[in-house]
Amino acid sequence: MDILLVDGYNIIGDWPELQKLKKDKLADARDRLIERMAEYQSYKGWRVIIIFDAHLVPGIEAKDRRHDIEVIFTRESETADERIEKLADSLGNRRDQIYVATSDMTEQRVIFGKGALRISARELEIETEEIQRDITKKVKEIQEQRAFSKILLSDEIAEIFEKWRRGQK
Repeated sequence: MDILLVDGYNIIGDWPELQKLKKDKLADARDRLIERMAEYQSYKGWRVIIIFDAHLVPGIEAKDRRHDIEVIFTRESETADERIEKLADSLGNRRDQIYVATSDMTEQRVIFGKGALRISARELEIETEEIQRDITKKVKEIQEQRAFSKILLSDEIAEIFEKWRRGQK
């Protein structure tokens, strides 16, 4: 299985959409990142873990699941980079490939040494946009394939006609 570790605040600081949200409310930027990573995880079939530094949200370490995404807020004295390095160590094995999404050059060098591969913030943004376009295209294709009538019918009548068309009673 492929596992993507996302340096949450690094990505928020890099993506223009999230930067704008962060100016008004940091929680909105975090939520939007989680939503986009949920789409990414669902589309790619990867396990995604987002790590946020505790220094921007002081308190004890917290783990959460939102939209089937693992979200970790580090302990107050621990950076996201430190947690990512620990996770790369603990999750890495011969069957699983670890990827780290960050544009932090120092962190990229460290994770290479742990056998993980990196995805820059920009590369991840481009890939999530491509995924969104693919999803939109597939939804549109499905909608176009559905039978439609030029005569406005209630849903109940349309369902009856569809059953007749299929030879059902």
